Amino acid sequence: MSKVTKSLVELDRTDRRLLELLQNDGSLSNLELADKVGLSPSPCSRRVKALEDNGIIVGYRALLSAKALGLDLLALINISMDRHTPERFNNFEQAVAACPEVLECYLITGQSADYVLKVLVEDMDSYQQFLLGTLTRIDGVSGVHSSFVMRKVVERTAMPLFLD
Repeated sequence: MSKVTKSLVELDRTDRRLLELLQNDGSLSNLELADKVGLSPSPCSRRVKALEDNGIIVGYRALLSAKALGLDLLALINISMDRHTPERFNNFEQAVAACPEVLECYLITGQSADYVLKVLVEDMDSYQQFLLGTLTRIDGVSGVHSSFVMRKVVERTAMPLFLD
């Protein structure tokens, strides 16, 4: 039997509500948050700080519109590697981490691919340039299979929180 080495932080209803509110609008002031959860500002601030200190809140970001920035082509790319060695994987991961077009990169199992990338570019010409000029030039890449997103059906950044 394995022993759990790290316990999960207990979240009460107020903590979950704070997280829900902040996920939906990270720009809310402490005063606005406190009002929405029924706390005074000082205890609200302490709770948010504790959520940050416990690693539950890891940062705050502005969400941008890809369309407004002229980034109209979203691709999901399956990558196969020629050898499954730590050096090959580390090299690939460092290379894609340096590419601003790569929004997400996952090492996967259960497919013929080793990685799945989520890539955002302006158009097909930009994609071709990224594919041929960057991605296929990374040592170890032996196969690339691209799929293009026609329409986003669900897109969210909020984690599922189950309020009592």
